[in-house]
Amino acid sequence: MITMNDREFKQLTDLIRCNYGISLSKEKKSLIIGRLHNILSKKGLNNFSEYYNYIISDKSGQAVIELINKITTNHTFFMREINHFNYFNSTVLPYLVSNVKNKDLRIWSAGCSTGEEPYTLAMIIADYLGINKQQWNTNILATDISSDVINYASKGLYSDDQVKPIPEKWKKNYFKKFDDGNSILVDRIKNEVIYRKFNLMENIFPFKKKFHVIFCRNVMIYFNEKTKHNLINKFYECTEQGGYLFIGYSESINHDKTKYKYIMPAIYRKE
Repeated sequence: MITMNDREFKQLTDLIRCNYGISLSKEKKSLIIGRLHNILSKKGLNNFSEYYNYIISDKSGQAVIELINKITTNHTFFMREINHFNYFNSTVLPYLVSNVKNKDLRIWSAGCSTGEEPYTLAMIIADYLGINKQQWNTNILATDISSDVINYASKGLYSDDQVKPIPEKWKKNYFKKFDDGNSILVDRIKNEVIYRKFNLMENIFPFKKKFHVIFCRNVMIYFNEKTKHNLINKFYECTEQGGYLFIGYSESINHDKTKYKYIMPAIYRKE
């Protein structure tokens, strides 16, 4: 196993933190070595100094994409933190349907991972609007820094174990059998989600219109306080008045440093 000295660890983690906001402590060194070892072996690199030089000299950008794909943890599942989805269905959607006059719902799943979150939102919206669905634009923007998970999510294909937590009526209405052991979302749900690779550390978000709802759950646990505060401010600026922000239950926002109003655990609103 190739080892990593303190200088190499600092080089690599500074690169990741400065460009992607992800802070990795020294306790993560063995994890990083384990996840990157095969890359160094395949590239014929002798140490992490050579790997760092390989990344920064790669003009195609593929090397850093591969790095981010390896070091990010993309663990999620359908119906995760279900109280959020219940609140979205019982409170947020009724408010939006009553107040969005142009019937253009703008929802962003930031850090969407393998797609379970945005697809769940799409199914909730389809259920809620019913026969009126065709009158609305309800496309959901789903972004992540990992091209691997974006490619996975866009297929809408999940194992039977993955879809197990989903209500039976959703399995019946919104999935079809793909093969033994796998199911695929029907097109009318799969096409509701627009997947894009996007880095939340961009200084300026390029969106022309503001969002009514932003889900960014279990992403900021990797960020330091300054990075998290800056991101929350950028979210606020691209949230419609009366819009909502959902974060993970393991995350928190300093109420004195945000303009969002606290609604309930991990749910905030722009008022």
